Amino acid sequence: MDIGAVLIELKENRLDDVAVWQAEINARKQEAIETLKAERVFIESWFQLKLEGKDYLIAYMRADDIHYAQQVGKSSQFPIDQIHKAFKQNWARVIPAQILVDLENTD
Repeated sequence: MDIGAVLIELKENRLDDVAVWQAEINARKQEAIETLKAERVFIESWFQLKLEGKDYLIAYMRADDIHYAQQVGKSSQFPIDQIHKAFKQNWARVIPAQILVDLENTD
């Protein structure tokens, strides 16, 4: 299983766009989960934070193969994925994170 996370710096004054995207994804949650199934993604989580006056998102994913999931996502024709692709216009830069520790309780 692959695990990945990124820190996404948002362009200035984009929190309204984040709220619209969040509401759309949550309102169409089942459709979004169908895209995860197509990408063989088990978990996708998003977080928002402010750091030194700038707005950021953190995206976290667990998948069979993150590279595969990204390729499927790029070519996806799911309408919800088109919304996500348009949302990326709000991103200033993406900073990859390196996994250091991964603990899982299997009991």
